[in-house]
Amino acid sequence: MQIEIAVREERAADIGAIREVNRDAFGQDQEGRIVDALRANGGALLSLVATTNGRVAGHIMYSPISVGSVAGAALGPMAVEPQSQRLGMGTRLVEMGNRELAARGCAFIVLVGHPQFYARFGFRPAGAQGITCEWELPDDVFMLLVLDEAKMRGVSGLAKFRDEFSSVS
Repeated sequence: MQIEIAVREERAADIGAIREVNRDAFGQDQEGRIVDALRANGGALLSLVATTNGRVAGHIMYSPISVGSVAGAALGPMAVEPQSQRLGMGTRLVEMGNRELAARGCAFIVLVGHPQFYARFGFRPAGAQGITCEWELPDDVFMLLVLDEAKMRGVSGLAKFRDEFSSVS
């Protein structure tokens, strides 16, 4: 059976399904509540869904972040329902989202995630560029993708995530 995967921007009708995908992928409601709070507070730079046969099965959100005076994006949460994992859906979401942000002139993207998965998209430990996270994390899980080398030349310092990441439980 052929599985057709389509990626598009989220719509209002997708909100419940996005919450469910996050719950299924993470086994809890916190990530879905963070997505809802970012959306409600104008903190969603880009929110994409992956669908199979018209049904939402994956989601990715990017929110604003900055290091010093340079604006970038934070990737996350990104979720794919367990039964749809390993079909390329997460890869399609990340590739399309990163490509869209690059087209918009975004200087960089940071994330907290699995190094083995995100390295394939060019993400590297952010500490190598002198960019640190506000939370205590292993060096390899706080990652950076530079989209605009000129804007990022000499940039280092603290990347502060939106408050929703710390205040929503």
